[in-house]
Amino acid sequence: MATILKKKKGHSIKIPTGTKEWADSNVNICSGCKNNCRYCYAKKMAIRFGRKTEANWKDMELNHKLIKKKYSKRSGRIMFPSSHDITSEILDASMIVLEKLLFAENEILITSKPEFVCIRRICDAFLPFQNKVQFRFTIGSMNNKTLKFWEPNAPIFEERLKSMKYAFDKGYKTSVSIEPFLDFDPVPLVKILDPHITESIWIGKMNYIARNGLTKQEEKHYEEVRKNYTMENILNIYIELKDHPKIQWKDSVKKMLNLYSK
Repeated sequence: MATILKKKKGHSIKIPTGTKEWADSNVNICSGCKNNCRYCYAKKMAIRFGRKTEANWKDMELNHKLIKKKYSKRSGRIMFPSSHDITSEILDASMIVLEKLLFAENEILITSKPEFVCIRRICDAFLPFQNKVQFRFTIGSMNNKTLKFWEPNAPIFEERLKSMKYAFDKGYKTSVSIEPFLDFDPVPLVKILDPHITESIWIGKMNYIARNGLTKQEEKHYEEVRKNYTMENILNIYIELKDHPKIQWKDSVKKMLNLYSK
């Protein structure tokens, strides 16, 4: 999707947002995601339109038609996946689709909260296509208690970092999404990840922060994360990182700081 912003009177421009900031198209092969992240937009939409429920979103259901289909060369970069993750449960199916996409000479952005077993197998299998692949790993915090709350079934920080290092050491293009950033100050995380990143470091806010139906314990976490996204804190982070050559700001930060006009 794209946000239309007024540039000047009588003229408007389309600004890419969401996944369109990263790729021209997406490929997904299942419904639901084991990670069961509390802030997940795909989960929110699937529940809203009756495709999934709160209870069964974590159950990943493969779409075998999408696995069996032929894939041709597309214009621009393809994100795989965008509405679920590559987990060990669906790794074989993911490998089949990735192979088809790469044999069709597509450029692929592989996005994941990475399980090491999955990343090692992908890296080892597709070395001949290395120049067509970039990994973008989501790592929103160094604190495993924080990750466990917001991303209940996703890998811990150390496994994600290990996956990043493996892909980097194998010579792949690597990047990271610190969206949403879950620590009040993401700068220490940036410094740890930076040596293993060849491309970009994306920083963004949590876009969907629930306010209703929360337990007292949940409300504590939600209140803490809201403090991350005050104008004062966002501005401090921006000032600290704005000259870093790998930093990219997601649309959520750009809108808040009016960076589109800069």
